[in-house]
Amino acid sequence: MYAKKISIFIAASVICSSLLFTSCKKDSTAKDADTEAAENNALAESSFNDVTTISDQAALGGSVNMRVAADASASREDGSLGSGCASVTFDTVSTPHIITIDFGSANCLCNDGRNRRGKIILSYTGRYKESGTIINISFSNYFVNDNQLTGTKKITNQGPNGAGNLVYKIEVNGQVIKANGAGTVTWVSTRYREWLAGANTPLVLNDDVYSITGNASGTNANGKSYTINITKALIRKMNCRWFESGTLDVTPDGKPTRTLDYGNTGCDANATVTILGYTFPIVLR
Repeated sequence: MYAKKISIFIAASVICSSLLFTSCKKDSTAKDADTEAAENNALAESSFNDVTTISDQAALGGSVNMRVAADASASREDGSLGSGCASVTFDTVSTPHIITIDFGSANCLCNDGRNRRGKIILSYTGRYKESGTIINISFSNYFVNDNQLTGTKKITNQGPNGAGNLVYKIEVNGQVIKANGAGTVTWVSTRYREWLAGANTPLVLNDDVYSITGNASGTNANGKSYTINITKALIRKMNCRWFESGTLDVTPDGKPTRTLDYGNTGCDANATVTILGYTFPIVLR
């Protein structure tokens, strides 16, 4: 993986937990509980997306410097991502090749305001844009803000589709063990990412545009299970940290489906959740 990012930012929310209604009015306490559940699952997905971005930085430049580009505002993802305290080592003798990103055994405060420690381990069989390349990401005692990430992420280049765009299959089987004994969020996901724009400029991130489809399942920190299905392709422009448009359905076990809509208002953190005909605004993190 000598070129191009493994930018698979699916850094969005999923909505799973109980929401109660009395007559025709929403119960504010139940709404808060639902928002908390959404944040748990957003934490899992955004954490694994963050890992692949750090891996991209290491593979491309041999170091990681957390969001220090000239125009690296909070809404952008084209700044450098990583940390000056992370060491990067390459093993090009082993097959597949291995990159190890080591944040050390103590928390390091990164430029994005997050503390990290532990290792991200990246193995790859070929160049990122080559059909058939397989990239695997794993962890060794890796923590972000004292939340531990475990599990694996696998990226397979499936080659160009009928439109000539590269398609990547993204498989995650991971967990976030929340700090202070707050529970474990699990995340099992199969997504397909079509590279709509930016493939001809492999060293430039902010002109990339992706379309993402697929499904996922897992459990919240409270142990409640859910399934997720993308019903309208999620569109991600990499000069923004949020999805620009798209919808997905989240169905908690034994509960009504929740529909998360990212809208179509450009680069902002605003989205909505609709449950049983009631629509609530949420702010993505």
